Amino acid sequence: MEKEIVACIKDINIKYLESGQISKVVFPMERQEAHKLKIIHLITRFFIISHSPKGDIRYLVQKRSKNKAEYPEYFTDSSSGHVIWKRNLDLRKIKEDAMRELEEEFGIPSRALQIIKFHELKDEKDNKETEISYVFFGIVDYNTTLKPNPDELDIEGSRFYERAELENILKTEKSIEYPKKIWNLILNADISSLFENDIVPKLSHSNNSALFIGRFQPIHHGHVYVLMNILKSYRSVKIGIGSSQLSNTINDPFTNIERREFVKAVVNKRLISTKRYKIYDIPDIFNAKKWVEHVVSIVGEFDAIYSNSDWIRELFQNKGFKVGKKITIFKKKFNSSNVRRLIIKNNKSWKPIVPKEIVELIEKFDGINRLKSLNTADKL
Repeated sequence: MEKEIVACIKDINIKYLESGQISKVVFPMERQEAHKLKIIHLITRFFIISHSPKGDIRYLVQKRSKNKAEYPEYFTDSSSGHVIWKRNLDLRKIKEDAMRELEEEFGIPSRALQIIKFHELKDEKDNKETEISYVFFGIVDYNTTLKPNPDELDIEGSRFYERAELENILKTEKSIEYPKKIWNLILNADISSLFENDIVPKLSHSNNSALFIGRFQPIHHGHVYVLMNILKSYRSVKIGIGSSQLSNTINDPFTNIERREFVKAVVNKRLISTKRYKIYDIPDIFNAKKWVEHVVSIVGEFDAIYSNSDWIRELFQNKGFKVGKKITIFKKKFNSSNVRRLIIKNNKSWKPIVPKEIVELIEKFDGINRLKSLNTADKL
């Protein structure tokens, strides 16, 4: 049997998940080894409902198999499982893991999902668990056929339940605590509110201003391509420097002041009027639930948000903001991680990836030696 390699994380780095910096802080480990050593690892939890054209609602609840080492015959979420370690792991890939588990455990294919929405990131570490959960809500077709996997769950107990049945389970049967809390939340909420926007943002629905968020560590031609495309459609752009308080680390080597200089150099070179852009520092608060409101409190109103980060896009979309389409060119080449990696390796092919004015600033800031030094320190 092929070994399952899961995404693990050190306790000190969990906060970075709240800002979507997943791939930078997770590391691979064989699943059984992670459990044996009680290494913190990522999992998905999926809570599925269905509703008929008449408005009848059912809840898909799993009862764990009696052969499970942990919580045998306990009621839990609809499906759950480990996040498989991958390079450049992000929210989109974690969502794919959630859908894979749903199909493996209940035979529900991804095409049967009408809606899937990220709900929250939950630290479930306690005496028994060493897990960080990515929690998703989903709606499936009412007539979806279930094919419960007997190796994973109790066949008779794992099915769609009516409201009264689920309420009775939560009151009288053995249930895992956190999923029990989420089912109660779902039961006590207006179902439409779970899948509609949490707030109504102040949008003018015009093309006056767009927000463009990036970490710009450093700026490359991909960033410039996005910026110039935004300015074709909007009169002005608010440029948010994400993780602005972080610097002098292998993933965030440049300071917010230096990154401001990157932005100014790019727009000045392209003769963009100062009336068409404004730069904002956006520090991380390591709280996904409050982050969108945090950003808005800094930058004010705007008509659309642009970012190629699935994490940022999901959080803003969940809050009702207009999210512009992804604008990318040669994503594997034009990304800041690639630039930093090439600099560390003394590979001069990084220079064509960034604008000439940025090459000059990186050299002025002694960024090349800084990155090499940070790389050495990171390995100690």
